[in-house]
Amino acid sequence: MRVIIAGAGSVGRSIARELIGHDHEVTLIDKNPAAMKVSSVSSAEWLLGDACEIASFATAHPEACDVVVAATGDDKVNLVVSLLAKTEFGVPRVVARVNNPKNEWMFDDAWGVDVLVSTPRIMTALVEEAVSIGDLVRIFTFHQSGASMYEITLAPGAAVVGERVADIDWPTSAVLAAIIRGDQPITPSPDDTLEAGDELLLIVTSADQEDLVTLQHLLGDVPTTT
Repeated sequence: MRVIIAGAGSVGRSIARELIGHDHEVTLIDKNPAAMKVSSVSSAEWLLGDACEIASFATAHPEACDVVVAATGDDKVNLVVSLLAKTEFGVPRVVARVNNPKNEWMFDDAWGVDVLVSTPRIMTALVEEAVSIGDLVRIFTFHQSGASMYEITLAPGAAVVGERVADIDWPTSAVLAAIIRGDQPITPSPDDTLEAGDELLLIVTSADQEDLVTLQHLLGDVPTTT
């Protein structure tokens, strides 16, 4: 996979290192000469240029890449890069970093964004995930489709503990994407039996609040009665 990362700051370089470690081709582009720390990610291609300018961005050949990541520390720049990548160069997948959560509403397909990554929101979700057992936690939303990924850790009192995946009455808008048991990810099969402590990752394709309530009731902890 060929990836262009606009923004060669600490975030952009970290993403580049991870992608290169997974055998992807990466180009880093930044207009700031001070950001050209080539030795920090020596396997990447480095370009000094303004990704917000079509001619400059074109030198990275975005029309031939699979993904553009707008990873600068400026939301305005990330929006412009996303829009250019999608509308001018037809990039199949555009991922954009959101620095200010108040700007999240702008990062949608109108600006060419397929997936937004909001660090404060992700950190909040991870904090909630760390302290919440039996509660649905939204991890992120795919803005192109409107689907969201949710996580829930099954408490010992959850009604589905001991049930086969095939025997559970899942809402039609929800798909069980993965089971994480201990440190082992499991691809769900109809015969898998859910256990207390399992971390479930679900894709919910509808924003219907009733489906979320159904999922919470289905997978959440069953309160004890006295």
